[in-house]
Amino acid sequence: MPLHPAIAESGFAALDAARSCSSAAEDFPPSAVICPELLVRFAEVSDGRRDQGRVHPVAVVLALCAAAVVAGMGSFTAIAGWAADVPAELLAQLYGRVAQAPSKATIWRVITGADATAVDAVIGAWLAGQAATRDATAHGCEGDSSEGESPEFVAIAVDGKTVRGATDTEGNQVHLLAAATHRDALVLGQVEVGAKTNEIPMFAPLLEGLAEAGVDLTRAVITADALHTQRAHAEYLHERGAGFAFTVKHNQPGLFAALDALPWSQTPIALRDIDTGHGRVTTRTIQVLPAPTDLPFPHVNQVWLIERYTRDPTGTLLSAVAALGVTNLPAHPGTPERLATLIRQHWGIEVRRDVALVE
Repeated sequence: MPLHPAIAESGFAALDAARSCSSAAEDFPPSAVICPELLVRFAEVSDGRRDQGRVHPVAVVLALCAAAVVAGMGSFTAIAGWAADVPAELLAQLYGRVAQAPSKATIWRVITGADATAVDAVIGAWLAGQAATRDATAHGCEGDSSEGESPEFVAIAVDGKTVRGATDTEGNQVHLLAAATHRDALVLGQVEVGAKTNEIPMFAPLLEGLAEAGVDLTRAVITADALHTQRAHAEYLHERGAGFAFTVKHNQPGLFAALDALPWSQTPIALRDIDTGHGRVTTRTIQVLPAPTDLPFPHVNQVWLIERYTRDPTGTLLSAVAALGVTNLPAHPGTPERLATLIRQHWGIEVRRDVALVE
């Protein structure tokens, strides 16, 4: 089973927390006190083994495997060898008792039997929680928000990518639909898109898995490319209390025509941003209008037009791009500045995201 880099990062954090535990090794503290949230989340993953007679908890095996991958181990033999060298004190802290490292056979059974989608979801939820705690601490806003201040939302991009060099048992290329945070590009979860289907029916299951793992969708704004500008997606996100910002193209001809017919030429530019670098001058503008009441798309509060013009230093136009879109965010917190940032960050995620899988 492929191990996502997010799993590796989380496993490293778990073992690092164990090393820093202040309890003496001979006290054999319960594993729940060592990075408790992460290990509890790992314990939610099923690996198909019966509880009776189980010596090695799935949470501990996953944490050891993840840390081994961080250390550069790329095979079951290497992972087992790395785990065998873990200090006895650290194993005692992870297991909550005196224990030996799992064998190669046990590691193989856990990894091949684990629900890969569930592993992605619980790791993603844990990473999201760590990032939220960091941000709250950085802004000094832990605890209750001040009166009249709404909590900051988390921007999540849904994006699909074909994994280079990976094939399934039938020889088809593996295509994954992933949810990643805008700020840190943390992959919160991903689902495989089968060769006989496409990304659209996997949108809701992907986000449902995040919600089940603990990601609060009521504090999320979901961005996606035009393929996912679907009425069913908007209905799902509305029912979940989540925000959305979707680009609109010709795959929704009625919606595109309705937006294109709006009086953009009479609409003032709400925000203009100019970037200089790489021998180019890029100008971005955004115009925002309240959503028409007869718009053929549900739950839209605002519509927008973003234009981007790129010129060389002499002023010669190199490219011109325009994009229409819809959002269910009201004017606050969906300000022009925020909408422009959401769309620009989503495009950045699409350009730079590359799913790296370690066999």
